[in-house]
Amino acid sequence: MIEQSAAAVERPRLWAARAGVAERGVWTRHLRRVWWMPATLLGTTRWPATSGQRWFVWWNYWWQAHLLDCVVDAQLRRPTVQRVATVRALTRGVRLRNITSWTNRYYDDIAWLGLALHRAGKVAGVDRPRALAEIARRLRRGWTDAGGGGIWWRRRDDFKNVPANGPAAILFVRLAADGPPVGDPDDLARARAIAEWIEEHLVDPRTGLVWDGLRVNRDGTIRDVEKTIYTYCQGVLLGAYVELADATGDPTWTRRAMRTIDAVARHLTSQHGVLRGHGGGDGGLFTGILTRYLAQAALRLYSAPEARHLAADLVLFSAEGAWRNRAGGPGGPLFGPDWSMPACLPDEPRPHRARGGSVRTVAPAEQDLSVQLSGWMALEAAALLERGGLTVRRAPGSL
Repeated sequence: MIEQSAAAVERPRLWAARAGVAERGVWTRHLRRVWWMPATLLGTTRWPATSGQRWFVWWNYWWQAHLLDCVVDAQLRRPTVQRVATVRALTRGVRLRNITSWTNRYYDDIAWLGLALHRAGKVAGVDRPRALAEIARRLRRGWTDAGGGGIWWRRRDDFKNVPANGPAAILFVRLAADGPPVGDPDDLARARAIAEWIEEHLVDPRTGLVWDGLRVNRDGTIRDVEKTIYTYCQGVLLGAYVELADATGDPTWTRRAMRTIDAVARHLTSQHGVLRGHGGGDGGLFTGILTRYLAQAALRLYSAPEARHLAADLVLFSAEGAWRNRAGGPGGPLFGPDWSMPACLPDEPRPHRARGGSVRTVAPAEQDLSVQLSGWMALEAAALLERGGLTVRRAPGSL
């Protein structure tokens, strides 16, 4: 159980220091050259890594996009020449391991990489205009009218979901602001259309949370709605609303952002205000992504001060939970997949009850790069709020 106080969360420059040691932990345990090639880096998917993971037989494209995003966060926190070199090495690593291409068949994967590459250019000066142009073209072609609109989850599939459409909308707004040659004059309209499509088809009118996605028949009609609730779906939709509010000045987007923040606080937190986790694997990244876009909302929703402070509280209480429940690992802290519970070391397997009632032990999710990136992301989000002067306004149980 987390015991936290506003005073503990608000110590000056505390979060920058914590984010720095989280960064060092990921560096020590996960970063490796790709096939021993100089000036390349990627993150091994697990720690300790198997030989196949060290050789990047398995590499998880979209996890690498978030690793790049975290390094960009760190560069924003404390700029160094070494981090710029790391950003360059990671972008080279992605292209090399992806067999000299920037894209794959998953629209959500390439949208995540597009966001990370765009930020790498803005923050670290590592520009990849050809990569961004290739990603943007693919995302633009991913929209169809089937299912009422939206971008597919992957090519030649029947699923359209928020994890593909939310990041694409955020990227389209940012590209529209950049303009040519990569940005297209219609990108802002594309972002609006995506957000309206999600609003119409996937927002739960009862809770205000957004569902995962929908299945589409061959004739374009909707067959089924996947109503699973994931934290990162809330994060990317919130991110799209905040970007659109800034770009258009339309208060509709601010109201929708406020509704989303309130829904997250009501339905996706523990009694201590800590955001819900989703285990290891891909799910290990979900809650960290939500903290990223909650922090953006806290800094940018100037016309909604209560929503801003609620978003900040969600980030800061969650980051405090992740930190207080960390374990000690080589080079730095080891975070757990659920920030309201103590983290485990790799030699402390967890019991797992199978459907038939048998109990077996499973490797802890703490071994996954995704889980460690999520914890690091939360601390960087808290450090960003610290730099912006935002501190806790509520007691943990009052969210």
